[in-house]
Amino acid sequence: MTTSVADVLVAEGLITGDQLDAAKATASVVGEPVLNILVQQGAVSKKEVVRCTVEAAGLDFVEVMDVPVDPTAVALLTGDQARKYGVVPIGFDKDVLIIASDSQTAMNWQVRDDLQAITRHPVRFACAMKTEIQIRLNLLYRAEAELGELVRDMLEDESAIDILAPVASSSDAPLVRYVNLLLNQAISDNASDIHVEPSENNIRIRFRIDGVLKEMAPAPKEIQSAVISRLKIMSDMDIAERRIPQDGRLSVVSRGRKIDLRVSCLPTVWGEKIVMRILDNTAAQMALPELGFSPENLTKWRDAYERPYGMLVVSGPTGSGKSTTLYATLNAVARPEVNIVTVEDPVEYRIPGINQVQTHHKAGLTFASALRSILRADPDIILIGEIRDHETAQIAIESALTGHLVLTTLHTNDAPSVITRLTEMDIEPFLVASALECATGQRLARRLCTKCRRQVDKSPAELAAVQFQTPAGIEPTFYEPVGCTSCANTGYRGRLAMHEVMRMTEDIGKMAVRHASSDEVRREAIDQGMRTLRQDGWLKVAQGLTTIGEVLRVIA
Repeated sequence: MTTSVADVLVAEGLITGDQLDAAKATASVVGEPVLNILVQQGAVSKKEVVRCTVEAAGLDFVEVMDVPVDPTAVALLTGDQARKYGVVPIGFDKDVLIIASDSQTAMNWQVRDDLQAITRHPVRFACAMKTEIQIRLNLLYRAEAELGELVRDMLEDESAIDILAPVASSSDAPLVRYVNLLLNQAISDNASDIHVEPSENNIRIRFRIDGVLKEMAPAPKEIQSAVISRLKIMSDMDIAERRIPQDGRLSVVSRGRKIDLRVSCLPTVWGEKIVMRILDNTAAQMALPELGFSPENLTKWRDAYERPYGMLVVSGPTGSGKSTTLYATLNAVARPEVNIVTVEDPVEYRIPGINQVQTHHKAGLTFASALRSILRADPDIILIGEIRDHETAQIAIESALTGHLVLTTLHTNDAPSVITRLTEMDIEPFLVASALECATGQRLARRLCTKCRRQVDKSPAELAAVQFQTPAGIEPTFYEPVGCTSCANTGYRGRLAMHEVMRMTEDIGKMAVRHASSDEVRREAIDQGMRTLRQDGWLKVAQGLTTIGEVLRVIA
């Protein structure tokens, strides 16, 4: 089978004969299949290998993310049934139901018999990539209808509201299924936060997707107490305490991945509000180029973090991706010969090989006290989650001056304001000038969905109205959002960062010493080649990655 598939790849021009011979030679040495070697070497994509393999076996292959789907076929299976078997109904060939599945499922006769019995149609499989099937499933079978059915079950049978049922997702208790389905839908939608908000007449459910809150179907007031108590039990909170805020943490398994959620409970006039921050560790494993750094800005930032000492600051408002940038920088500098210690409040992402310290204010473990202990632990690189006070800032500055690389964040509007904020914290300006190596300001904008974006023309008058500046050497291509199944009809999928990177030069250092304003520092940094946040946003617009509206939304 392997040889025939490889020959097909050569015949279709996907690989050359020389590449196949080299892969066979490698395979004979390492003992791996030839096709695996070809994929590892980047000679051919895994999808092409799968396509040729299933076609060689006499099966059809389908691009499940792009193929149009017949709603009549989709209606033959419930969301639970489709997820159980890992299949997507596509359409009909006369009376035969065409179903997309992975190759293993397509060869499973028991699954075929089950689906024929459920749909009452003869079934023919078309193979697709397993990961793409899961994505299309979540887009086709959203949770609203199933959530509605579970709410009706709970209202009809009060005994169904059992807050002490086991946490396991396999439980059939309606309350457990409701909560688990809510969590899984948020994770499938790539939400960053889940808001469960009691109001006068119902429970308001909202997901924050790509930085924007999206309203979901509300739940009736009658199940409020049960849902809130269930979430508090899962998060290891005290369900008897309803007068003060509480914090907790829980973990769920979604599509084979373990996802942590940081949970906070806040008493309001209509009941306790729950906010769950979804902590997907894939964010902590991202590389800096994936975050949206332009080549010019990435070079400046890399020159700074590759130095053995100095302080690097990422600034921006809450939710602008500062922590993700710090973690990506940590991934770039982490290696066995350096000792990395972090102090965070809270520790959002847990990274193997890095010593992470969680602050505990009630026990007296603050940023400042933790830093004093960390400096006795022989660190090479120190990450401080946020500089909030004079003492923390002073220790961070002194650490940078005594041979440590310090990575941290500040809540300022832009990179030049970092200097003035530190001096406002009573740090001597000459120490700031000596210790600060680089400051980066950033914002997050929604990224256009590449599957449905539509090219548009912008008149000179429209561009002048928003003061659009065409980046040098680039012919702009403008797009607008449309909406499709891949992006849940929003027109956007994922986010990208816009940056301004300011290196601490001798001239800027002199300005810091004489207490220059942030506006003066900004003008000097621009004269020295700093691209501002808005200019970097216009670059992303010109490259077709986002829209003018998004840049104006996130950058004042």
